[in-house]
Amino acid sequence: MSVPTAGRTNLVLVGATGIVGGYALRFALEHPAVERVTAIGRRTLGISHAKLKEVMHPNFGDCSALAESLSNQDSAIFCLGAYTGAASDPTLRVITVDYTVEFARVLHTKSPSVEFAFLSGRGADPTGKSRIAFARYKGEAESALLVAEFHAVHIFRPAYIYPVKPRNEPNLGYRLLRAIYPVFRMLFPNQVIPADDFARVMVDVAVRRTKERRASVFENNDIRAMVEWLQRLTG
Repeated sequence: MSVPTAGRTNLVLVGATGIVGGYALRFALEHPAVERVTAIGRRTLGISHAKLKEVMHPNFGDCSALAESLSNQDSAIFCLGAYTGAASDPTLRVITVDYTVEFARVLHTKSPSVEFAFLSGRGADPTGKSRIAFARYKGEAESALLVAEFHAVHIFRPAYIYPVKPRNEPNLGYRLLRAIYPVFRMLFPNQVIPADDFARVMVDVAVRRTKERRASVFENNDIRAMVEWLQRLTG
């Protein structure tokens, strides 16, 4: 595939303060084919860049006020979410499903030809039968996006996302995974993906817009293969 001409893509990014969204912001700003990045979030990023337009939005339960910011967008990367155990079950559903659906509603209204890249997760269950709340809610959000009539929807289902840079891990499980990561990666390479590699793939897919209408679901193995392809492409 050829890289799009520089200065052609208007990209909106939600969740730029997260581990994946932060790298996605960096790579999007560096990408020669990106003309503008509109970063929408509840916390300030604390950076400035000629390509960056930062929009503060405290309540994703109602995105009507974002109508102007979401106009004339070419691609969207949606990384907003919450860790299992860090929020109650009702709150987890609101963040995972309701916020996604509401943002998508306004985005599609103002930019009907936009492509939507969604950070889902391994095991996401669109049937709603999973006993794991995270899987049910991610699956519900996926289903809503797939029927929203976007030009294209790209759903990413990563396994364990390795944060790369040290951080305060959200719970004991993540602290253990980080501690054993070198061994875990060696024994189960298809169950991990570094946050920076993953973000680079999301930006690449968002920028390489497709002419045909389509829906794509990328499992962790697919994401890893795309990382390797990008590494070969860039040398």
